[in-house]
Amino acid sequence: MATAQVLAFMQKTAEDAKLRDELENLLGVGDGNISGAAELDAEELAALRGEMAPKVVDFASQHGFEFSTDELVQVVDSFAQHQAGEISDDEFSGILGVPVNSHHAEHKKQIANPLQRLARYLSKTYLGIDPDEESE
Repeated sequence: MATAQVLAFMQKTAEDAKLRDELENLLGVGDGNISGAAELDAEELAALRGEMAPKVVDFASQHGFEFSTDELVQVVDSFAQHQAGEISDDEFSGILGVPVNSHHAEHKKQIANPLQRLARYLSKTYLGIDPDEESE
């Protein structure tokens, strides 16, 4: 799932200072932390949506993340639209492939699959949903 690769790359910018610095130098704007809607400033959004997108895709590929320019732009656009209130949490989670239903059965289990762990993390971080929370 390429969207998961984009999101994993974005999250890695929060965790890896060297990667963040290299991305900042590549973009020429922002701080290189593109891990979430709150971290993406207007200049970074413009760069990631525009002429820098193919360069960012190549850069991510060099670091083991495989996704297309269109996939990067789609994810970045969805962050911007969600932050601006143009799309709902449900629409946002649908684009990202992250379930919003906190009662979803898969979230009740111990999650071993890396993609499931990523979805769980994204649910908590970007949507404010704790899939482990028992609210029945």
